[in-house]
Amino acid sequence: MGKDNHARKCEVVIVIGLGRFGTAVAESLTRMGHEVLGIDQDAARVQELSESITHTVQADTTDVETLRQLGAGDCSSAVVGIGDDLEASVLTTLALADLGVKNIWAKAINERHGRILEHTGAHHVVYPEARMGERVAHMVTGRMIDYIEFDDDFAIAKTRAPAAMANMTLGDSAVRTKHGITVVGIKRPKEDFTYARPDTILAVDDLLIISGPIDLVERFASLT
Repeated sequence: MGKDNHARKCEVVIVIGLGRFGTAVAESLTRMGHEVLGIDQDAARVQELSESITHTVQADTTDVETLRQLGAGDCSSAVVGIGDDLEASVLTTLALADLGVKNIWAKAINERHGRILEHTGAHHVVYPEARMGERVAHMVTGRMIDYIEFDDDFAIAKTRAPAAMANMTLGDSAVRTKHGITVVGIKRPKEDFTYARPDTILAVDDLLIISGPIDLVERFASLT
């Protein structure tokens, strides 16, 4: 058992399943100043994380009554990080939905798993392994230095300014009209990050933070 296993009126975010994904979410939320209740069936894992997550508890989250006693029904947000045990993942998501949790994020290991989670009450389904695979693929090509893809066909990426745009202002380059993406900001060697303006002059060594539809972001990055 971790620091505190009492039910709480929630500003607490519940994170269930303290594997690599769940632990990363729970520890990040804790560092950001949120109160987090981390739950796992593995007592050793719960004890190990008791100092880095606000509250930890060992429990079987497939049991709706157990979650009720932990105060899950009073919480508005929960993350189900169970991946390998499909049955536990689905039953936990269903239990949270039955308790009326309004914002359920659930990890899926494949599309079939994701569809089941959506049908059992998950409001947001994430595919961390697939997302990381896509991110690495883009970086391996050398066209993007970093890449984040969102569920609504939208992406943010860090890439270099195309040589054809060197010494042009963003306004003159008409990047939004020609390429359908937005240059959010620019980072130059030994200079601070600055937000992009129409009169910003581009240089070959500039790093651009760009955003837009995934296919257009990928197409623009290929210009480098």
